[in-house]
Amino acid sequence: MHDPKGAAAPAASTGRLRRFRFALAAIVPLLVLWYVLTSVTHTISPGRFPSPNDVLQAARQISRGNGYAGGTLAAQVWQSSKLVLMGFAVAVGTGAPLGLLMGWSRRAEALLNPAFLLVRPIPPLAWIPLAILWFGLGDGAKIFVIWFAAFVPALINSYTGVRNIDPTLVAAARVHGASRLQLVTHVLIPGSMPMIFTGLRLSMQASWTTLVAAELVGAIFGLGHVLIVASLDIYPGMILYAMVWVGIMGALMTKALALLERRAIPWRG
Repeated sequence: MHDPKGAAAPAASTGRLRRFRFALAAIVPLLVLWYVLTSVTHTISPGRFPSPNDVLQAARQISRGNGYAGGTLAAQVWQSSKLVLMGFAVAVGTGAPLGLLMGWSRRAEALLNPAFLLVRPIPPLAWIPLAILWFGLGDGAKIFVIWFAAFVPALINSYTGVRNIDPTLVAAARVHGASRLQLVTHVLIPGSMPMIFTGLRLSMQASWTTLVAAELVGAIFGLGHVLIVASLDIYPGMILYAMVWVGIMGALMTKALALLERRAIPWRG
């Protein structure tokens, strides 16, 4: 008897292998070009863009002893990841429920939407002075700035998810006597999940994008702090290495969200 799941597994593995090959085909030539321009022909001066050897030296420096900019790579990555996860968690815990509420209730939308439209265009950087006044120079101010950056996509996508639910499903649930709670738990939330997870991924990316700005607020650890100190030291190798780790951690956390999405809504494939 034919097993569709068994047939799907090799197809999925083949697809992943193909994507991996495409990624290598895109990245390897860029790495070779980088090495040639900076280390062989010296077309690009090391003061403007680091060579691979400069980045390796920076990697060794930050990984040994006292590290760089106040800590080792592990300490810097942990501090940044902690701030991002805390800001992201608060943003999702506030933005997603508000988006669901605004999408489901016309009254809630009429009440909350004017305030949201007022604050939405304000860039996260603009909140830094107020964040310092409200929370001081501790982690609270940084988490607040990250929260604001991640809050907007979480709310918008949750709102859109509710509005995209087929009204026929809602009507059918009501006809069969579903209570308000049952409508929320069995129709509203499951029907909105694809858009909610899209919002989560955008929120995670916004959190990491805002990290450097957040760590301008009196940081003594973190990848953003490393970038700031390295720029003051005119240390291109360390700047690029810290940038790479911001990208790595952002990609890993986004991938974790994608795995969670597959488990939460397996019917999407």
